[in-house]
Amino acid sequence: MIEVLDIKTIVIAGSGIMGASFAQIFARNGYEVVLYDISLEALRRAKELIRINLDAQVEANSFSKEEAEAIFGRIQMTESKACFVEADFVLEAIAEKIEIKHSFWKEISSLVRSDVILTSNTSGLSISEIAKAVIHPERFAGMHWVNPPHLIPLVEVIAGEQSSEEVVDKICELAKHIGQKPVKVQKDPTGFILNRLQYAVIREACYCVEKGYASVEDVDRVMKYGLGMRYACIGPFETMDFGNIETFHHVANYIYNDLCADKKAPKLLEQVYQDGKLGVKSGAGFYDYSGDKAEKALKERDAKFIRVSQALFGKQNEGD
Repeated sequence: MIEVLDIKTIVIAGSGIMGASFAQIFARNGYEVVLYDISLEALRRAKELIRINLDAQVEANSFSKEEAEAIFGRIQMTESKACFVEADFVLEAIAEKIEIKHSFWKEISSLVRSDVILTSNTSGLSISEIAKAVIHPERFAGMHWVNPPHLIPLVEVIAGEQSSEEVVDKICELAKHIGQKPVKVQKDPTGFILNRLQYAVIREACYCVEKGYASVEDVDRVMKYGLGMRYACIGPFETMDFGNIETFHHVANYIYNDLCADKKAPKLLEQVYQDGKLGVKSGAGFYDYSGDKAEKALKERDAKFIRVSQALFGKQNEGD
């Protein structure tokens, strides 16, 4: 298996929001990056998005214009699968449909060298199931990032049933090398760890609004100004240690009886979805993003993420 320090060329499959950010992250860390997509239009949009991301980080003093140009210069874009022949590491971020991933990996794992590490950014599909289409599946594992990945450092490295421990360790090593914060996820659980925690929060957030306990805006404020600030610095187990385990044990024994335990999408989420409100992409969701509000909201979000990253991790992690 290739050594991490010998990895020079990163091939990223899928040039959507995540793929474009991946290209920027690896290029910033000195890798030659090839962004592959079957759509020339998708590659064009990715080029524009990378430019926007780089401009925002130059504006935030994360790096200079010259550095931004150097980063951009290390990214190639192509519709040709020939790029996989030269790959040292492959990160897939294509459509979240198992049949599409099976078709992709069946072909691509036959094109790459046998020592190349293969990864998927799937948000929740089974790594073990995807690996059924991979030639030499021991070199394949999940590498789940958080949107926007060029600003949020977490990477979940998921071991499938056939993933070798060596490959999982090397993916974690590579993630650390580019300034990310990897965690190992064993047993390939549905949703991995981040989404299991996230959807538990979403379920209770929707329930509180449905029950009339608080508005959408105030539930968001509870997270942003309370839990969000806490969990940016310490995790749930540290929180219990600092807050007195006896107290948490006592409260747990009465509060869980009153929490939502539904096994399907929350009613509030279902209603917004049925109304065709898909969030920023459609101009409306739980909030209004009409006109230029979406662009302003995204810029404000990214500026806040950059400031938080600077505060928590220092300049070496800015943007990555």
